Amino acid sequence: MAPYGKSPERIIPSETPSGILALHLKRYQFARKYVRDKRVLDMACGVGYGSLYLAEISMKVIGADIDGEAIRYAKQHYCGPDNLNFVQADGTHAAFADCQFDVLCSFETIEHVPDAYLFLREVKRLLTPDGVFIVSTPVVPRSVLRPSNPYHYQEWNPADFNRLLCESFNTVELFGQFRRETSTAHWIKRLDVLKLRARLLPLWVTRGAAQLLGVRAMADLQMEDIFIMRGDLRRASEIVAVASDENHRD
Repeated sequence: MAPYGKSPERIIPSETPSGILALHLKRYQFARKYVRDKRVLDMACGVGYGSLYLAEISMKVIGADIDGEAIRYAKQHYCGPDNLNFVQADGTHAAFADCQFDVLCSFETIEHVPDAYLFLREVKRLLTPDGVFIVSTPVVPRSVLRPSNPYHYQEWNPADFNRLLCESFNTVELFGQFRRETSTAHWIKRLDVLKLRARLLPLWVTRGAAQLLGVRAMADLQMEDIFIMRGDLRRASEIVAVASDENHRD
């Protein structure tokens, strides 16, 4: 399979604007309510900053990634707690025993995998019978098999992503992740369908425009500017799903 770990989408906290990092950490913050005192696998953990965040309250966390370079970085920078370890592993053929984990997190991963069904089958194998799968993926209005992003194999709209997960799990809850916005900022973003602002305008311009609209620019976002709410997918930039074979509502 293609090396989905080796992507320019890789987040390294020291090299990433704080707002972009906050968007990713928000999903780990969301996952923390499910991982307390649990055995957790953070699949496609990248350089490991999120695995460390989960390890603060989990029984044990293993961060796994297909990219050996990312795992080496994780071991050098984040492998401090006794309950945290990092291993190189392929998310579709991981060398772990069956039913080894209570919770499996995998954020912004499934769209990078050539065979989503194979990935989900492996997730099911690794989880305990009452285990929980927490997964995120970008929102698109129409599902596509050949996205414009060259590192994505497919992208899903919420209905199709829900159907995909329901083929493997009895219970699926969809949450939307979105930024705090004023109504004016929301409509301007909707008009900019090609996302030309981010591509063509310097950061100081986008920061000034955001300030005029009463919001923060993407690079300056803080955790309190980002929300993950059940069923709220109209404004969402990412879907966050919680899947299991039991009903794990908040």
